[in-house]
Amino acid sequence: MKTDGVYIDTVGVHLPEEWVSVEMAVEQGLYDEYSLAYGTGMTAAYIANDVPAVDMAVSAARQAIERSEQLDADSIDFHVHCSATPQGPMGSYPGGYVLRELGVSGIPSTDVRQHSNGMLAAFEVAVGQLTGAAEAGSVLVTAGENFTTPVIDRWQGFGTGFTASDGGAAVLFSAEGGFAQMRSLNSGTLPALEQWHRGEQSMLPYRNEAMGPANTLALLGYFNENVIPLDKCMQMIMEFELGIVQRSLVDAELNASDIAWVVVANSDARMIDQMKMQPLGLPMSRSTWDFGKGVGHMGACDMAVTLNHLVTTGRLAPGDNILMTTSGAGWVSSSAVFTIVDVPAWAA
Repeated sequence: MKTDGVYIDTVGVHLPEEWVSVEMAVEQGLYDEYSLAYGTGMTAAYIANDVPAVDMAVSAARQAIERSEQLDADSIDFHVHCSATPQGPMGSYPGGYVLRELGVSGIPSTDVRQHSNGMLAAFEVAVGQLTGAAEAGSVLVTAGENFTTPVIDRWQGFGTGFTASDGGAAVLFSAEGGFAQMRSLNSGTLPALEQWHRGEQSMLPYRNEAMGPANTLALLGYFNENVIPLDKCMQMIMEFELGIVQRSLVDAELNASDIAWVVVANSDARMIDQMKMQPLGLPMSRSTWDFGKGVGHMGACDMAVTLNHLVTTGRLAPGDNILMTTSGAGWVSSSAVFTIVDVPAWAA
């Protein structure tokens, strides 16, 4: 869809103090094999230990609000929280927690659970609020992830493509203006691959035996051996996601060559190149991989954390076009195009 009147006012980020390199993880015996540790090109992860994901989301939101020159907590009209990891005990509602900690009351808050695609899915909700019948003037999007749990192995549990990283992120949207204007956003679902990250597990909620660490490789392996082969899955994903990206470029009235930066999830360099950059005819130097490899995959936070990096390190100038593209289990995918209007004062 083509968008108009949707701007990013500010972004906020929370990165934990503890940063662990892949070399350190190998020394600590967190990898079974050196080849697995170094195969993806990922170099590190942030570790939050016992800091809840929602607290990191709150911290990022506070920074976003403090950076704004036109909005404060009382002027937020709508809130969306997104995530990949569990955000609290059963019965808790992360959106309510975030708003209470921010001192915001009475506004709607929606929870979006699309894993790594969560941030762009939340952006789509924000577009509806800003341009639709709600006539919202501002929307706050928050995300937080903490992979420090016995049911997740942050180093090997997601296969060879990721180091799972902790942190928080926030994006404050405005209908009045901001440093980046959204030009388009599109999304889609490829349900033929729904079972890929589920394997042969039942759709019934977890019940009897003690829950052990998630083994994503085993789930993927079952699907590839019994349902759709891996090479066919990858071809389906590439064609599906390229179609979504092309729709966003057409809606933004741009070509791939007009894109200054492709903001991607922080994952395997080979996958980014083969699945994202090569189909667009763009070099890896236009992707955000070089930054992301030292951050790790922060679930739903990657898009905002990387945008914050581009802004605060002087890598963006007025007129630059940015393509954001993500995907998640299910199989869901989204892409959005932004044009930089100006460099905000907080960039310094």
